[in-house]
Amino acid sequence: MKSVILYSGGKDSTMALYHALENGDDIYALITMVSRNKESYMFHVPDIHMVDYCSAAMEIPSIDISTDGIKEKELDDLEGVLRRVKQKGVEAVYTGALESVYQKSRIEAICEKLDLKAISPLWHINPIDYMNQLVDLGFEIIITGVAAYGLDEKWLGQRITKETINKLEKLNEKYHVHPAFEGGEAETLVLDAPIYDRRIVIDDAEILWNVDNGIYNIKKAHLEEKYDYSI
Repeated sequence: MKSVILYSGGKDSTMALYHALENGDDIYALITMVSRNKESYMFHVPDIHMVDYCSAAMEIPSIDISTDGIKEKELDDLEGVLRRVKQKGVEAVYTGALESVYQKSRIEAICEKLDLKAISPLWHINPIDYMNQLVDLGFEIIITGVAAYGLDEKWLGQRITKETINKLEKLNEKYHVHPAFEGGEAETLVLDAPIYDRRIVIDDAEILWNVDNGIYNIKKAHLEEKYDYSI
């Protein structure tokens, strides 16, 4: 199928893309909604500018669409771009939804209206198994935003490893933090993955903290070639 990915540069949308490629889909583009509202109900906000690096790292074009990020009205902007890509022959839309009925139902409603197939390959996956799978597959993921009790500024910029996942399991038991951040507890960025031709290297970043939440603001980065030293 000719498909697009609703893409943020985070782990879930990148994993959705991974599944689409595994399914043999022809990826027309990554679609990124750039919200002017940091409290957007639908769309990822921290370090959304890094999507350009992800796009270049995978050599897959991206379509960036600005939105005011107003609840419900932001869906009109999404519908507009999906309507346009359908005219280019796109048949399916992939999302990285895990458990959010709010997001999944609204995307599916738009797709049904436009006669597009909505695919959420990660829906109701076991979160701990999923996080371990990401690490096992070689995804290099950092945390770019936190907004939950138990996640302080020390988590910002931290890479997700097996040790990190163990800590998240304990936070889930103590504070009910979702181990895969589906409740908006944290945001992520994928620096490298099996589907990347080049990897992202961060040159300069700062932690911006506000009482009980914060972001890892990436100010400068570059792409680095990946070499196979086994040859």
